[in-house]
Amino acid sequence: MHLAQAYGGLKTPSEKATGGLAPWQERRTKELLLDSIQSNRSLADLADACGLSARHFTRAFKVTTGQPPHRWLLKRRVELAKDLLETTDESIAIIGLACGFADQSHLTRVFRANVGTTPSDWRRKRRH
Repeated sequence: MHLAQAYGGLKTPSEKATGGLAPWQERRTKELLLDSIQSNRSLADLADACGLSARHFTRAFKVTTGQPPHRWLLKRRVELAKDLLETTDESIAIIGLACGFADQSHLTRVFRANVGTTPSDWRRKRRH
C-alpha cells in the first residue's frame, strides 16, 4: 500500500481531489470539445463556457479528468480514428482529417504515442 501511495499516485479515500470542475462544467466542456472534434476550440472559449479564467479552467480540467484539455481531446480523436479504421475502408489520410488531425503523419504520430503502433498496422491486425 505504501508503494502504491508513495510512487504510484494512489490516493486514500481521505485525499479527495479538490478544485476540479463542477459536473455541469465538465459536461459542457466535453460537449464543446466533442461537438466538432475536427476544430480546435481555444482554452479561452472553453473557460468562458464554464465561467472561469483560462488558467483556472486548465488546472480544474486536469484535476477532474487527470489530463490537460488538449491531451484529453487527442485521446478522443484517437478513439474515433480507431473506430473509423475498423469500420470503414477510408484511407488513413482521410480518417486523420475527419478526426481533426492536421494530416496523416500527425495522426500516425499521435496514434503511435497512444496505442503503441501505427494506424495501418492496427487496422491490419484487426482485419485478420
